[in-house]
Amino acid sequence: MIRRRHDTDLDACVAALAEVHTHSGYPHHWPDDPARWLTPDGLTAAWVAESSGAVVGHAALCGREVSRLYVAPAARGAGLGGRLLRAVESTATARGLRPVLEVKTTDTAAIALYERLGWTRSATERQEWGAGEVVTVHRYEAKAARPAH
Repeated sequence: MIRRRHDTDLDACVAALAEVHTHSGYPHHWPDDPARWLTPDGLTAAWVAESSGAVVGHAALCGREVSRLYVAPAARGAGLGGRLLRAVESTATARGLRPVLEVKTTDTAAIALYERLGWTRSATERQEWGAGEVVTVHRYEAKAARPAH
């Protein structure tokens, strides 16, 4: 089930994020305050994925940027990542926005998901992520919304 995130979900979101970080290295750098990291400045809305009553995934929309999208390793393969992404995309397009996201080029599973859902790569660039560390990321855009008739 995908639903809007509540403040009371943050501890469960952080626990799932810790599993993702250990398993997949996301986020790239573990935040000093993970709950705050999940609530970035400019947050428009956030969602969680639940399985058997437990929070197992998360996604956020900041303006038109999709961020903080992850699914716990044990819950992957059930389509929750795609359903989270579609929830964010639906809200953005309802606001007249074409959502975008960035992903490390090494995150091939996420890239495959975005491309399978029709997102298109609009750029690839190298970014400095602190202390001289350079990471290459792809920027994706959601497919253009069909005009209403």
